[in-house]
Amino acid sequence: MRVDDRLLDGPPMRSLACERCAAEVLVRKSSWQQTSVQWDGRATALCAERDPAAASFEGCASLRDTIRASALRGTLPVADGDADGAA
Repeated sequence: MRVDDRLLDGPPMRSLACERCAAEVLVRKSSWQQTSVQWDGRATALCAERDPAAASFEGCASLRDTIRASALRGTLPVADGDADGAA
């Protein structure tokens, strides 16, 4: 079995709190098109858009907006650093 170490070549995941509900997740921006998000139980429970009764979860628009704003401000680094992808 091959270990997937693709995330080891760039910046580590960082803690980021959603500006709407304060759910804190771990985030890494590999590029403007690719974002990795790691949820824990506490963040899942706090998320204002996540329905605990739902069978699936497509994502949180508020968290997505928080991540984008943080990347644009430079507080969340984008590994590829290509500012052209921010448009």
